[in-house]
Amino acid sequence: MLALDQANKTGNYTVLRDLGSPGFQVNTAARLSEIFAKQRNDNIDLSGVAVIDPQLSLLPQIEANGMMRMAGFFPSVPSQVNFELVYAPVNGQWRLFGIGVTIGQMAPTPPEAASPTPNPTQSPTAAAVSAPLAAQKQAPANAIKQVPNNAVTSPKQP
Repeated sequence: MLALDQANKTGNYTVLRDLGSPGFQVNTAARLSEIFAKQRNDNIDLSGVAVIDPQLSLLPQIEANGMMRMAGFFPSVPSQVNFELVYAPVNGQWRLFGIGVTIGQMAPTPPEAASPTPNPTQSPTAAAVSAPLAAQKQAPANAIKQVPNNAVTSPKQP
């Protein structure tokens, strides 16, 4: 998160890219600059996450593909920072594979109405992932965009 904050402040996404896994590094620094342009142009300050404990809506879990996923928010004022992170194992270390960051309201929002019929293709784990993230939709949709190989993922995707 701090690497993203520094990249947004400097306009230099090379370090963020280089800290990522090979799957994240398929993005060029220029492509990452495009993806996070709105946050950079809106002067979003993420530095407060260094001193605020995150509230996890999805505890770190290992997915079937071997990647670790977690999601939550930093309860900052006046806006909270919502995040979803995906890490890939690389040489015995967890390295960033995907990041989704949105800025939302501090006050809780009511959950969206559940669909009357469950999606038979969605596993219980996927439903648990998407339910907490659905309440975080108040940020602009274009804050995060999908790129090749899902290297930067949208929080809306399971």
